[in-house]
Amino acid sequence: MIRKVILAVLSIGILIVSCSDDDNPMKTSRLTLNLEGLEALGADFVYEGWIIVDGNPVSTGTFSSVDFPQTFNVDKSQLNEATTFVLSIEPAVDSDPAPAATKILAGDFNGDEANVTSNGIVGDFTASSGKYILATPTDTDDTNEESGVWFLDNSSGSAVAGLNLPTLTDGWKYEGWVVFDGTPITTGTFTAVNTADDNAATSMFKGDAGNGPAYPGEDFLQNPPAGLTFPTDLKGKTVVISVEPDPDNSTAPFTLKPLAHMVPADAMNHTAIMMEDGPVKSLSGMVSR
Repeated sequence: MIRKVILAVLSIGILIVSCSDDDNPMKTSRLTLNLEGLEALGADFVYEGWIIVDGNPVSTGTFSSVDFPQTFNVDKSQLNEATTFVLSIEPAVDSDPAPAATKILAGDFNGDEANVTSNGIVGDFTASSGKYILATPTDTDDTNEESGVWFLDNSSGSAVAGLNLPTLTDGWKYEGWVVFDGTPITTGTFTAVNTADDNAATSMFKGDAGNGPAYPGEDFLQNPPAGLTFPTDLKGKTVVISVEPDPDNSTAPFTLKPLAHMVPADAMNHTAIMMEDGPVKSLSGMVSR
């Protein structure tokens, strides 16, 4: 219910008020953010806080540093009347005064504090699970099957979706990764677990015999990044599913990583392998007024 109310309010696009540290101190109060798990966004994006006042989003200011606690001066009467806090990801140069679709934390005030979480506002990954196989369906060579990963489950004899993930809210996409000696290489972004990922037809890594099955995945067969050799052997490498802001200016995985798994040394090709919980399934924090 919280998610539905927040998204409805933030989509209205009515009166939005910005607050700054230059406000009259007699008319402002301090809002303190103590958030966990956020990571720096780079030069093109910033975090922006919002309070919901009488159904309207009111900016509490932007920030780039992810060192907490951080404090902002906010109009006193508006802060006292606020019912909810929301944190979004915004362009660093932003001509739109409304909140972006990419909202990462939210929570209702209970007295002077709000427990904020990514569950609901991004997605609840508590029950997420996943399977993948090693195979290289985009070429005709059957000697390098351990060089591709596909998020499907063929244990019944027919391929079905291998990932059990919630539908993300607007402003987010999933992305698959394989970590090669500390370097994450993308397998592609996607929003649905039962369709090909966004780069299925354009991947520079896949073979020349087709785009592969209608599920997220990648064959690492040609055009390797500097320092790597393709085809390769993914056994011993870590496979990751992350949740990425959309748009996204980073070539590295975002902090939300609900699923991950190191490919076993004895992994069999064309055989479904179960993933495990990733290192970060949710973000949280406390907002105080």
